[in-house]
Amino acid sequence: MRLSRPRFWVYVLGPYLVGLAAGAPDLDSLHRWQVVLWGLYFLLPANLLIYGVNDIFDWESDKDNAKKIGYETLVPPHQRKSLWRAIAIFNTPFLLMLPFLEGQQFGALCFFWLFSVFYSAPPIRAKTKPFADSIFNVLYVFPGVFSFYLVGGEDLVPSLFLAAWLWAMAMHAYSAAPDIDADHANKMQTIATSLGFRGTLIFCALCYALSALLAFSMGTLALLLGLLYVTLMLKSLRSEQSRIFAHYRAFPLINTAAGFVLFWSIIWARFFA
Repeated sequence: MRLSRPRFWVYVLGPYLVGLAAGAPDLDSLHRWQVVLWGLYFLLPANLLIYGVNDIFDWESDKDNAKKIGYETLVPPHQRKSLWRAIAIFNTPFLLMLPFLEGQQFGALCFFWLFSVFYSAPPIRAKTKPFADSIFNVLYVFPGVFSFYLVGGEDLVPSLFLAAWLWAMAMHAYSAAPDIDADHANKMQTIATSLGFRGTLIFCALCYALSALLAFSMGTLALLLGLLYVTLMLKSLRSEQSRIFAHYRAFPLINTAAGFVLFWSIIWARFFA
């Protein structure tokens, strides 16, 4: 279970729930069996795919990283076959459902799988290519796109997609900041090693600010959430690089709270206001 990073489940499940809230024509459509089934997928199998593939290909770069050893999970080479087996067992049933999906749903799920696998896996292995590593985190947006169309949503607003993409890029870059020293030691290039500690946090703040502006059509909540994250980036900037991990540990809790507020604000605005 630890391999699927339970503290990060919300990063995939949250966008799925927000997409449901934004696309559902009525509350009854949220009770369909397909919504529950794919919700279960984005709760565990999808996370096992993302972080399992990451663990399989990251042994050499992560074995000396204190964050990976103490806070996350390392998978030694002799356990790779069993991990591949678990990924296949949990994900194959949903792969077999592809022919039954409509066009936008099909495309969103395929893009989710593509970016999830090749963020870590060769030949692309985007996580070792500065800026491509953050760009590939669009993978966290596609569960929301998938669920939006799953419940019958139409005309997804491009600016909101771009806002979510920038949000995901900032989230990734911030998570890479605590790894700067370890990645330098392993000669692994990332957006954080390229921009440096301060440059990475400034990049994150700019992404969050632009994301909030693009999402302003959703109301002032977008600006308030943007302000929250920009403030967190500025607070991190005032800290020593060695202390950034303390802020990073609170990051999943902040993201969970923000997603909770966003989900219920959309539900309220669409069905109760």
